Amino acid sequence: MDLVLEGLWNLAGAVGQLFLQPFYYISIIMVLLLYRRQVILERRLFHVRMNNWLTQTWRTVLGGLLAGIVVSLVAAFIGMTLTIEGILCIWAVTIVLLLVRVRYLCLAYSVGLLGVIQFILDRFPSFVGSGFGAEVIHTVRELNIPALLCLVGLLHLAEGLLVRWQGASFAGPLFFEGKRGKLVGGYQMQSLWPVPLLLLIPAHTTGGVLPWTPLFGGDAWQDGFGLVALPIIIGFSEMTSGMLPQVKARLTSNRLLFYGLAVLALALLSHWWSWIVLPAALVSFLLHEGLVWYSRFEEQESSPLFVNPTGGLKVLAVLPDSPAQEMGILVGETIRKVNGVPVPTKEEMHAALRMNPAFCKLEVLNLKGEIKFLQRAIYAGEHHQLGVILAPDDKAPIAVRLQPLSLLQLLRPRRSEADARGKRRPAGRGGDKASQPPSAG
Repeated sequence: MDLVLEGLWNLAGAVGQLFLQPFYYISIIMVLLLYRRQVILERRLFHVRMNNWLTQTWRTVLGGLLAGIVVSLVAAFIGMTLTIEGILCIWAVTIVLLLVRVRYLCLAYSVGLLGVIQFILDRFPSFVGSGFGAEVIHTVRELNIPALLCLVGLLHLAEGLLVRWQGASFAGPLFFEGKRGKLVGGYQMQSLWPVPLLLLIPAHTTGGVLPWTPLFGGDAWQDGFGLVALPIIIGFSEMTSGMLPQVKARLTSNRLLFYGLAVLALALLSHWWSWIVLPAALVSFLLHEGLVWYSRFEEQESSPLFVNPTGGLKVLAVLPDSPAQEMGILVGETIRKVNGVPVPTKEEMHAALRMNPAFCKLEVLNLKGEIKFLQRAIYAGEHHQLGVILAPDDKAPIAVRLQPLSLLQLLRPRRSEADARGKRRPAGRGGDKASQPPSAG
């Protein structure tokens, strides 16, 4: 009973510590800015809003909270030897990397980099520095890199499951230039999850001892235990023009799960064989970069899915609660006829809808290549295009410029991100996908 009361007291203290730290609030603010930016982009491209950015934020905050609870419970059996100075060191490196590129916010980069720095410092044991530098060097040397890499692996496993659960629902449609300069439709899939972690650490207390011995920490657990709060952001960003959002989300989820298992296995091995620490640290960010590169290469080599075929109009997106959604039109399907009239262009579709403003009949080619017939009454005030966003044609006025997302762009979205036709940069010259937050966190 005393052990339970001590655990609850430590839990209350760690939760209080979490809300006293600024990092958790910073992560929520970054989520708000990301979704606000996405809504601004959708309005410029399509003059509509696909999702409510406040609703998206709360969904991701709740998803991150669930991930934090699960990862914290698993991490309790792994153990963590982490001090407040260590937490500040991790966040300091993370913020520096964030200034370089937003997707480097991922913990894999900061922990991997600190692992490499620690390895270099250990090669020069006589180098201790002076003043504040000496404190920083001591903190880096005291970091338990294998335990932190285990945490990186667990977080990516959680992220893989979150992407499978929520990834496709946060996909936003866009127009951009394809490989040959032709406009194509695609999806920007991005999300951030603030994850509040409460990590079990060994501590000198007069209370009880844990009924189990965590993997990391050794005999230090015999002196008692405590909890420390570590807020983390995990997230992913993908662009797809050759796959449906749900297919891309499953593929990304599988790769994140593979990455998480690989890092977790190397981290556990490095606990018994110290020479594996450096390869594990390098793998944590090199494999991460490799997955990002391969995803881009895969998209460049794939044929675009969201282009208008001959004699029809490809559906890029369907607005929530729209006539198209009620009729059962799905993303990727092709509208061939409206009120019995072939609609090879958007203008002809609008004209066919005006033939009978109170009712419409559609002939749609589904994802299996089969024809289905849909019909519905049309009411005043409903979307003029039934609530479908169609793949772009040569008359589309604007498209997204592909470029890396900097912290300044996240804080102040620029109008140039959705450029007028004729002023866009060719795809691929921007270096990264449009709106690139952490690819995996």
